Order: sequence, then structure tokens, then C-alpha cells
Amino acid sequence: MLTQMRSSLSVLVAGSLVLGGSTKQCQTPPSRFSSLEGGKPIVIGHRGASGERPEHTLAAYRLAMEQGADFVEPDLVITKDGVLIARHEPNILTTTDVAQRPEFAARKTSKQIDGVREEGFFAEDFTLAELKTLRAVQARPDRDQSFNGLYEIPTLGEVIELVKAYEQETGRKVGIYPETKHPSYFRRLGLPLEERLLETLIQQGFTDPGRVFIQSFEVTNLKDRLAPLLQAKGLSIPLVQLFGKFDQSPYDYVVEGRKETYGDLVQADSLRSFVATYAKGIGPWKSSFILRTVTEAQDLNGDGRAEAKERLTGEILPVIHDAHAAGLLVHPYTLRDEESFQAIDYQDPTEEYRALVQLGVDGFFTDFPATARRALDSAPAAKP
Repeated sequence: MLTQMRSSLSVLVAGSLVLGGSTKQCQTPPSRFSSLEGGKPIVIGHRGASGERPEHTLAAYRLAMEQGADFVEPDLVITKDGVLIARHEPNILTTTDVAQRPEFAARKTSKQIDGVREEGFFAEDFTLAELKTLRAVQARPDRDQSFNGLYEIPTLGEVIELVKAYEQETGRKVGIYPETKHPSYFRRLGLPLEERLLETLIQQGFTDPGRVFIQSFEVTNLKDRLAPLLQAKGLSIPLVQLFGKFDQSPYDYVVEGRKETYGDLVQADSLRSFVATYAKGIGPWKSSFILRTVTEAQDLNGDGRAEAKERLTGEILPVIHDAHAAGLLVHPYTLRDEESFQAIDYQDPTEEYRALVQLGVDGFFTDFPATARRALDSAPAAKP
């Protein structure tokens, strides 16, 4: 199946990618960008400016906005008492100081999340009041640990209030890009995410379709729950279908016993006749369509550590072209500055952004919004 998607797209020197034979999606007015509508790609602060502050904290979101993010991304899980909070996973073991809190030691347990057994502390076993006593920590050991213990876990409502306050202070509008995390898991627990998400957006008066995207790796909660709920409430907030590795299946499909994979869903026919019927965009993993291979590690930044271990193969699947042909936006994830995430072909982190701009992306998720903004400011015109 994936071999049918492969394209003879080429890699240029300095990591610039060219989409051979592409056509401009927007003929008027002329644009230096080959995005779906011809506009500058948006910068999405992935978990905030999570490369420089503990992820999913108000400090990380604030820094992302200050660095030029157009949207901030709160991943959403839910508390025991039904409040949406910003955490990447239900398991808060590595992103908070909960393991150092003796009063919660008995809460440590083991659960199966989307078919994977995990041990730790889980948000749905805590009330919001209890979670507010915890403090966030930097989950990646190679990133700055000096901000550990300073920040609370925010609710979705608090994230929206921060965004509105930033607009009031600066005059610049920033959007939010929430993800419903593990919706099948939470629905089975009697804690559905979809209704609470829309309730919060409505209560906060934050339903402008130009300032909100809702994303998910599952299909059912977008197509069969959120889309009808939005229609019933008269809202037109765009939905974004996220894609994992193309040989994997959405977990709701696994639960239903369906065999379709993300690779099936990303086929041109499926994008046009299925995904585009409920979604306005897709979010593919960048390395699922700009292919890489493992190679001998190299030291790109001269720090004495050879941490770049992948090289571009020169093969690019026509995901952006096919999505645009179906009228879908493309927001790939996740760009990071660290050498360990860089392909050897990119001598500077900004080169990966510029390569994606050349291919016509409509935005990108990044842990480092300032790097994305620098790359966009220096991006060359897209190839005709």
C-alpha cells in the first residue's frame, strides 16, 4: 500500500525540498508560499514553548506567544471531577512532581492506555484541587530543568483566559489548538472529553473558527461526535485528523476491530472521499512522508556529541499534494531544535522548516516557536 504512495520527489542541497511538478493551489493573489490558500504557514506552539519551559504550563504558553506562535496547543485529559486540564497523557508521572509527594503515594497504579500497560499516577484519579497542589517538571532530561517546581497544571479555561489576556495586552490575536487525548479510553471511564471541550469553549466565548482547531488521532470522536455536536450548536470550528505511523491503526478502529491503518486513510481517494467530509485539515508525523533512514551518528553543532543519527532518503510521499487536492490543510508535527531530532542533511534547525515551506505546508507544530518564526522570516519563495 505505501509503495503506491511513493513519489520521485527530490532533495536539494542544504536540505531544501522541491515538490516536483506541483501546481499552485492559489493563483490569485500571487504568493511566495504554496500553502493551500497561499498564506504564510502558521506556527503552532507544541505544548507551548516546551523546548524552553515545562510543557503544558501557562509559562510555556506565554513564552510561545511571545516568540511569535500563532496558536498554542493544549493537549487535554480530564480530572476525577470532570475538569479538562492540559497534560500530554493521563499518566502524570514524568511531567509533575507527584512521585515526590508522599500524600499521593497510594495513588500509584498500573493501567492499560490504548493497549499499552503503564505504571504511574493518572489524572482521572485526582480531583482538580489535588492536581493544583502539584508542580510541573521538564520531562526531557536533556532540556533545562531550572524551571521545575514553579508552575501549576492549568485547566483549559485558564489557558483560554491567558490567550485572551495576551490579546488584551498586546493587541495580537492568538488561537488555541486543543487535542482530545485518548478519547476512547476516557469515554469508557464515563469521562467523555468532547462535550466538556465544547462547553468550555462556549463558556469562555472562544469559538471563532479562525482561532480554534480541534485535533485527534482517533476518527470516531471527530467524525461521529464532535462534528455532529458542532453542527447542533451552530459552530464551525475546524477539525484536524492526526495521523500516526502509517502502518498503525487509530485506536478507536482497534477497539472496533477494524483493520484500516493511517496509511489507508492518507491515500488520495480516502482523503478526498472520507477525511475531507468531516475534517478541514490533517496532521501527519513529518517523518512518515519525508522519509529518513538510520545512519552513522554525526556531531552537527560541534559540542563533541554525535547525536544526529538519521539521514533523508530523498523519498517523499505525496501527502501534502494529495491533501491539498482534497481541500485539506496540512500541519505536520513535531519540529525540535535538538541535534538528536535533526536529519544530518539539515545543518541548522531552521532548514527543516524552510524545506517544509517549500513543500507547501500550511503550518507546523514546534517545541521552539522562535526558531519557526526565524525560519519563516527567511524562507525562500516556493517553487512554481
